[in-house]
Amino acid sequence: MSLELVVDSRPGGVWLALLRDGKLVELHEEQGNTDFAVGDIYLGKVRKVVPSLNAAFVDVGYEKDAFLHYLDLGPQFQSLDKFTKDTLHKKQNVADLLYFKPEKDIPKDGKIGDIISTSAPILVQVAKEPISSKGPRLCSELTLAGRYLVLVPFSDKISISQKIKSPEERERLRDLMNDIKPKNFGVIIRTVAATKKVEALDQDLRNLMEKWKTMHANLRHATPPRRVLGEIDKTSSILRDLLNADFTNIHVNDDKLLTELKDYISGIAPGREKILKLYDGKLGIFERFGVNKQIKTMFGKKVPLPSGGYLIIEHTEAMHVVDVNSGNRKGADGQESNAMATNLEAAEEIARVLQLRDMGGIVCIDFIDMHDKENNKILFEKLKEAMKGDRAKHNILPPSKFGVVEITRQRVRPETDINTSETCPTCNGTGEIQASILFAEEIENNLHYLLQDRREKKLVLQVHPYLEAYFKNGLLSRQRKWFLKYKKWIEVRGVTTHHLLQYSFLDGNNNEIAL
Repeated sequence: MSLELVVDSRPGGVWLALLRDGKLVELHEEQGNTDFAVGDIYLGKVRKVVPSLNAAFVDVGYEKDAFLHYLDLGPQFQSLDKFTKDTLHKKQNVADLLYFKPEKDIPKDGKIGDIISTSAPILVQVAKEPISSKGPRLCSELTLAGRYLVLVPFSDKISISQKIKSPEERERLRDLMNDIKPKNFGVIIRTVAATKKVEALDQDLRNLMEKWKTMHANLRHATPPRRVLGEIDKTSSILRDLLNADFTNIHVNDDKLLTELKDYISGIAPGREKILKLYDGKLGIFERFGVNKQIKTMFGKKVPLPSGGYLIIEHTEAMHVVDVNSGNRKGADGQESNAMATNLEAAEEIARVLQLRDMGGIVCIDFIDMHDKENNKILFEKLKEAMKGDRAKHNILPPSKFGVVEITRQRVRPETDINTSETCPTCNGTGEIQASILFAEEIENNLHYLLQDRREKKLVLQVHPYLEAYFKNGLLSRQRKWFLKYKKWIEVRGVTTHHLLQYSFLDGNNNEIAL
């Protein structure tokens, strides 16, 4: 298995595509404004306490108040609250908790009105980004995530990832953390920390402590609502969480971003900087690595399967519904085996679609009916196996007697939604069509204008791949006729992002020419 990250830097932000063996499995958009991202820490102000919900609404600067439930306060909330108020009143002048006296844990079944009051300042962390008409979801059990460790202030507990199975390794890591962790700080040891040396873990812990000190310094002079610590950008967070031996290449189309990533990788994984590669090709980076084509395939209502079947994906207010269809697939071994083969293929593709679109909440999948109970069991195991690589928390129920599988998947960010439909290129949605035979003549007229009147030295014509084939077809193709006529070779380039009757010209510097 190989992992590649394709980073497309655009004027409005950065797009990230994660490819596993050439298949698109994750797509992220990182905009210039990264406020209210998961992990950001804010000094907020309690706007309203609602006893009936056992929750409070907090002003963190978003247009809608954020939601904080009692169960998300965390056991050590009293200690955090004391630290926050002492820092704001200049009584807590250092970030270090060596001499900090922790408060008692709050009761598990307590009432929020007994713990916090309206208009009080409160330190909170974004647990879920604003989704649809809802504001951010908050928690007060602060955590700072690093490459190998997660730092938990006001706790002395050491937790180890359940994916680290070796008892000897778990004991080694626990003893090591007991020796190096600061007082009144807990630690969660991540899966990638297995077999790592003390130097790497100690450096990661130091980096997290520096972040805590930065947060404390910002808090001292803050007035609510104010962000006091921002999470790292999505590019870096993907590398932090996923960078391992399977990562083969990271392709970037921007020099500045390449330098930033190189510095970051040298800090978290020295020696791995060589996987970074600058892309300066003529085609767009997403076009070159086939990302655009996969986006159009995977983000529509109808998602095709390799064997001829397809998925129909509907999104309602309450849930996502997926219908599996065999399409034109025909099996020689009967209906049951044909249904089984289609369902297994669909299970793998559904796991990919859920992760790629970041679909959350309740997902109901209507697989093709199978009468053999053993086949239903095999399908269930296949779906669980396919979703093992999904980093979002999820739960899968076995198929019901109607063949429906229910999945709950954690949603912490808005679902990635890309409109793959296009306005009719010939009528622009009006229903009136102009003679399409004039289209090639229109291109040639513009070509003549650019070469004869504007004296362009080099031209590249970008069209839909169908039109590319049309202009290049035959021994005496239109492309060759242009060469004979203008004594200049016109490169014709197929671009999947162009619709059927869309075209553009590029100059010698690969910049689009305005007509």
